[in-house]
Amino acid sequence: MRRRAARPVVPIKTEAEIEKMRHAGRIVALALRKIGEVLQPGLTTGELNAAAETTIRGFGATPAFLNYRGYPATACISINEEVVHGIPGSRTVKTGDLVSVDLGAIVEGWYADAAYTFPVGEVSAPAMRLMQAGQGALAVGIEAARAGNRVRDIGAAVLNFTTAQGFSVVRDLCGHGVGRQLHEEPQVPNYPAPGGDLVLHSGMTLAIEPMINAGKAEVRLLEDGWTFVTRDGSLSVHYEHTVLIREDGPEILTALR
Repeated sequence: MRRRAARPVVPIKTEAEIEKMRHAGRIVALALRKIGEVLQPGLTTGELNAAAETTIRGFGATPAFLNYRGYPATACISINEEVVHGIPGSRTVKTGDLVSVDLGAIVEGWYADAAYTFPVGEVSAPAMRLMQAGQGALAVGIEAARAGNRVRDIGAAVLNFTTAQGFSVVRDLCGHGVGRQLHEEPQVPNYPAPGGDLVLHSGMTLAIEPMINAGKAEVRLLEDGWTFVTRDGSLSVHYEHTVLIREDGPEILTALR
């Protein structure tokens, strides 16, 4: 007899725990806002990383990514064809670049995680369309994150919206639960993946994060062991929020308040 796979155990957070995640989420939002304020041509990704770390620590939180599984920085900073997990360093950003920044913060042992793709100066019309599609994909994914829906409903919403815009959804990487750990159950693919029948309940917290490519969906990992890029060299964007499932609808924990 074939054994049925065990369902993932998804933690339900208490109101006290959620409040700590709200605090962490606000700090994440402030760090991303700081990146948007300082971003300009000629800055290095290392300088952007330093701005993020200073902001997070300045509000009494701990960077969630620094040393996580050996990752060497506070923020993942990915440019143009880089999808996620770009390592900050001496590379400078230039006018027309798309700069995706992914970061997290820990407050009293509780995590929040978000990402945003910033334009550097004036970007091309196709790049702007891609950014708008990425933001729209995140919005419909969050809207689908409702008590009583299933994980696959989030992925279906993201995929349907993205393909209607003429872009592709990265399938090799996905969102995830978040809370006491940076990565918890369940996995949250950006398409209706097999096994996505887990029902969403109030008190679950998810990191919903569409990664959208201008070209094909396939990605490859660079030799640094972290950075994923589009296989065809096309542009990519990344948007993410930490979202709380509530009976009356989703609440974004990484929004500025």
